[in-house]
Amino acid sequence: MKTFRKSFIKKKPLGKASAKETFKESFNKVKLLGKASAKKPLEKASSKAQSAMEYLMTYGWAILIIAVVLGALFELGVFNPMTFAPKAPPGACQVFRPNGPGTTSFINLEGICTGEIPQYVAQFNGQSSEIVESSPAITIGTNYGISFWIYPASFSGYPESIEQRGGVIQDGPPYSTTGQIRVGMWIGGVYEAYSTTTSIEAPLNSWSNIAVTLNGNVLTECVNAVCDTVTVASGTIATTNNPIHIGSWRGISNWLNGRLSNIQLYNTSLSANEIQALYQEGIGGAPIDLQHLVAWWPLNGNANDYSGNGNNGVPTNVIFVSNWYSGYTPP
Repeated sequence: MKTFRKSFIKKKPLGKASAKETFKESFNKVKLLGKASAKKPLEKASSKAQSAMEYLMTYGWAILIIAVVLGALFELGVFNPMTFAPKAPPGACQVFRPNGPGTTSFINLEGICTGEIPQYVAQFNGQSSEIVESSPAITIGTNYGISFWIYPASFSGYPESIEQRGGVIQDGPPYSTTGQIRVGMWIGGVYEAYSTTTSIEAPLNSWSNIAVTLNGNVLTECVNAVCDTVTVASGTIATTNNPIHIGSWRGISNWLNGRLSNIQLYNTSLSANEIQALYQEGIGGAPIDLQHLVAWWPLNGNANDYSGNGNNGVPTNVIFVSNWYSGYTPP
C-alpha cells in the first residue's frame, strides 16, 4: 500500500509537467500556424500588385497609343453626332422655274429639301481662293437681303464673304476688336456701315449664321438671329452687272480664311421673322422666299447656283470638304 502511494505521488508531478509541455507545444504550433496564415494574404496581395505592374509594363504603351488615337479621332469629329446625321448630296434641293431663269411664275422647290445637313462645305485658304460668278447678271436696288453660314478660322486684314465690285454687295465680316470677326457691309461706295455692338460678333472656329438686310437706308446685321440695326447715309445705289466675288475682295485682297455654306441672296429686304426662320432652319436650310430669290449657292460640293437663275460660280483654289462638323451645333 505504501509502495503504491509513493509511486502515485512520484508520477503525479510528471503528469503535470507532461500536460504543460503538451499545451506549450500546441500553443507554439497554433502561433506558428497563425503567423503563416497571416502571411499568405500579404503574399497574395504582393503577387497581384506584381502581376498588375507586369501587365502595365507589357500593355501600357498599347493602351496609351489607343488613348491618343481615340483623342485624335474625337478632335477630327469622328464621334460627333453630326457624323451620323443624314446628309444631303450635292444638288439634292433646287428651285424649279418652269418658265426659265428670272421668272417667278409657278416656281417651287424640288428634291430633298427637308433641312438635312450638306455633305460638303467650301473651304477658303485665306490667300488665293475665291468663287466668282461666271455670268454677271445680278443687279439689286435699295432693298435686298443675304444669308449665309460661316466658319472663320482666323482674322487677318478685312476678310470678305461676298462682294460685288463697284455695286451693291460687299459683306464682311471685316472688323475684329476682340479676336472675333464683326459683321459689316459697304454698298456701292454710297452706303457704308458696320455693326457697333459686340453682341453680334461671329466667333472664330465656330459656325455662325450671318444675315444682312437693307431696307432703304436702314441696315440690319445679324449673327444667329441676334441683330444690330443702324441707319446709314442716304443716297442712290449704283446698279452694276459686275461679277460677284465670294471669299475675296475683287480677287485682289481681303481673302477669307475659313469655310462658307448656304449663301442665299434676295432682291428684297428680310423681315425679323424671316431672319429668325433662316437661322432656325440650320446650315442645310432651303430658301424661304422663292419669289425674290436671286441666287442660291449651297456650296455643297460645287459652286453652282440652285436658284434656277443660272448664276453659277467658278471656284479657284477652293476645296469642298466633307469633315466640316466641328464647331457646328444645330439651332
